[in-house]
Amino acid sequence: MMDIRLLGIAALLPLAACTQERTPVESAPPPPAEMTCNAEAAASFVGQTASIDAGSAIAKATGARTLRWGPPRSAMTMDYRQDRVNVMYDDAYKITQVTCG
Repeated sequence: MMDIRLLGIAALLPLAACTQERTPVESAPPPPAEMTCNAEAAASFVGQTASIDAGSAIAKATGARTLRWGPPRSAMTMDYRQDRVNVMYDDAYKITQVTCG
């Protein structure tokens, strides 16, 4: 036979959790300023050969945090990221376009 006191304690436990005093949560420090991409800074790379060195130079020139290569006839997501530079190239590995997003 179950003791009635245990049943009473079990019924009051959820209520006791609601009455506890909550301490304020410390606010987290603000995130660092996001890097934004400036595609105009990489306009001179259009027509050059796509390579690892060119990609690094484009990322540095645009201020982008992320570089995404766009091979010919490939599908790319349409999500916009202000810290990403997109480098499209053709079958001859010539850079055809540099955009941000």
